[in-house]
Amino acid sequence: MANTIPPDLLLDLYCRGMFPMAVDGELRVFSPDPRGILPIKALRVPHGARAALNDPAWEVRIDNCFEEVVRACACRQETWIDERILQSCLELHSMGFAHSVEVWRNGALAGGLYGIAIGGAFFGESMFHIVSGASKVALCRLTAMLADGGFLLHDTQWVTPHLAGFGGVEIPRATYLDLLARALEAKTSGPLARG
Repeated sequence: MANTIPPDLLLDLYCRGMFPMAVDGELRVFSPDPRGILPIKALRVPHGARAALNDPAWEVRIDNCFEEVVRACACRQETWIDERILQSCLELHSMGFAHSVEVWRNGALAGGLYGIAIGGAFFGESMFHIVSGASKVALCRLTAMLADGGFLLHDTQWVTPHLAGFGGVEIPRATYLDLLARALEAKTSGPLARG
């Protein structure tokens, strides 16, 4: 089995505004400035995503096949998710900190995302889709769950053009760290809250 990042160390990194990535075979830790976030109560749903959300054929599940979601996120030409990252996330999942939001269609996994939840902070890690629109549905459903559960922060690390279309913004690291500190103390509920 691949070496893993000890869970206590990994959780501490997230709580201090950092996260690991595998780059050229080495684990590196990042803390971008500015930092990307997706405002939970100000999600902007692009026109194309609205049509996908209204499709009744989607079925959304939580934590049904976490490892499969992470492996699907890693299955691309360039990835920062190596076996050490995967196994470390599996440990956090077994402890109730890591979660997957899965979108199914006709009984098959169509797309999804995964991330780490600590207090009222959700650290989005990666998303994928097999069927067009599935990752958009996952992101919108996740944001609704975060809002309903009292989460204060949805960390996206960086803002991609895709996330910018949903209202993703960059904020200075100092502002991010203040928001993170408040979020870590928040009481949350719902399927992404840890007992």
